[in-house]
Amino acid sequence: MSDVVNAAVAALSEKLSGGLPGTAKFVIAGEGALMVDGAGVRAGDEEADVTITADRDTFEGLLSGDVNPTAAFMQGKLSIDGDMGLAMQLGAALG
Repeated sequence: MSDVVNAAVAALSEKLSGGLPGTAKFVIAGEGALMVDGAGVRAGDEEADVTITADRDTFEGLLSGDVNPTAAFMQGKLSIDGDMGLAMQLGAALG
């Protein structure tokens, strides 16, 4: 796993202490993927209820709060495949 994915796991773990009521996968283009579910956050690339894909800069901006998830989606910087409701819950938790 890349350093970016490892750092993302740590940062998301802090923001999502309660986990999620489903399974989400973040794909960071060129870096790898991480999974978020009721058990927490971990590096991995498994089946998920929703898959969110972004480049490294966008993903880091989401984590830092500099990038609004809705704006990133509308601008095409973030793609969502699957359960949009779960993606919205995740976006709210990041915001």
